[in-house]
Amino acid sequence: MSQNRQFQWFSNKLTSYAIYPVVMASAATLLKSKGYDVVWLDGVAEKWTQKRFLEKLKKEKPDLVVLEVKTPVIKKYWQLINNLKSLSIINYPLSIVLVGDHVTALPQESMENSKVDFVLTGGDYDFSLLNLANHLTRGAKLAPGVYYRNVSSVKRQTSNIANTSHFQLNHNLNSLPMIDRDLTRWQLYSHKNSNFYRAPGAYTMFGRDCWWGKCTFCSWTTIFPGKSYRHCSVKKALDEIGHLIEKYHVREIMDDSGTFPVGDWLKEFCQGMIKRGYNKKIKFNCNMRFNASLTEKDYQLMGKAGFRFILYGLESANQKTLDRINKNSTVAIIEPVLTWATKAGLMPHITIMIGYPWESEKDIKETLALAHRLFKKGIVFTMQATIVIPYPGTPLFAECEKNDWLKTKDWERYDMREPIMETGLSNEKLMGYARSLYSAFASPQFIWRTLSSIRNWDDIKYVSFQGLKFLSKLADFGKK
Repeated sequence: MSQNRQFQWFSNKLTSYAIYPVVMASAATLLKSKGYDVVWLDGVAEKWTQKRFLEKLKKEKPDLVVLEVKTPVIKKYWQLINNLKSLSIINYPLSIVLVGDHVTALPQESMENSKVDFVLTGGDYDFSLLNLANHLTRGAKLAPGVYYRNVSSVKRQTSNIANTSHFQLNHNLNSLPMIDRDLTRWQLYSHKNSNFYRAPGAYTMFGRDCWWGKCTFCSWTTIFPGKSYRHCSVKKALDEIGHLIEKYHVREIMDDSGTFPVGDWLKEFCQGMIKRGYNKKIKFNCNMRFNASLTEKDYQLMGKAGFRFILYGLESANQKTLDRINKNSTVAIIEPVLTWATKAGLMPHITIMIGYPWESEKDIKETLALAHRLFKKGIVFTMQATIVIPYPGTPLFAECEKNDWLKTKDWERYDMREPIMETGLSNEKLMGYARSLYSAFASPQFIWRTLSSIRNWDDIKYVSFQGLKFLSKLADFGKK
């Protein structure tokens, strides 16, 4: 559920996995460090049924339950919350909190449609959750961004939903304790992940979240707008990497900051990785932007520092689309940047989206052609193709409402199994184009290059997993 900026169901259990939820893990750790008893129940990662999850909940009897939620499952969470609050399932009173991008965009909606007690808006819910716990146990003043039930309003028979104004993202990330990986059961997320070439792997998040943070489609601009971008110190980042190496013997780390810090911070980080010798012990992965102003020399330094996987949001091969979604990038820089990264020993991954209302079939075919060309040239190693989903709270969603592009506001249908925006093309044709994007993997040059690169068991496992994922993605974009 968490740590995903877009929502998509997996159709193949062999390739499905849960991504380590870094902010939630930080929240659990921070609460524990301040003396609160914390239990980690990730039913998604554990592959529990709801019945099993409820059994665990009954056993632990927590006073406060915190759930992170995404748009397509919000109705299911309302039902779960109402069942829990009815005391028919849990036979004692408890308080329930919702966090995440959907409830940040529409906090009032969940307060009105469920018996949830609190909604914490914004992305720094590790800090705001500690504040809420301190409020409930010690009477601390609630921080900005909290929605709650106002008892005095109920007595006056007026709306009982109140809030503490707009959330603020001014917290110092250096003040956070190092994440307690044992408390948060890191092993559940350490092996099965297509971003890890070698396992066990671990996730970090040194920045919150993207220093651009203005792409109109990104659901995390709701909780982490670009103007609030912050990162921890290089020393804190390196110390966490050292801790993961020494205590947990991780072989690969994926930093899931929306965009990894650049400039002097990146140079100091790379030099620190080399100086401490971490570049010889792990491979490091991150998200990056084509417009990051990195030079070929910068990529060479990243290669020496142990970087391997680097993810770019390509999104479209059409400049008008990149401009319209406020990507702040150009089609012209895509190939040069990927070439620099590949020459430095990195393995670029690209994300592509189709289904923009203003794009024609010709535009889609240009994006397909670019993807094929990049794979054929060997400057892209893996790819993720998705249907554009306009999440509530994003500028794209507002544009859809203005132009009457939305086919529905039934949130359960915002799960990428069908296009939600009017495009002028049939659903079947768009989903077919999504499947055909993955055929870029099937070029003879790419297949030969991949098979000839196999040297050891790690290579075999990685290539096999990517092959299974390729087949499952074809199914993901099949008929609903």
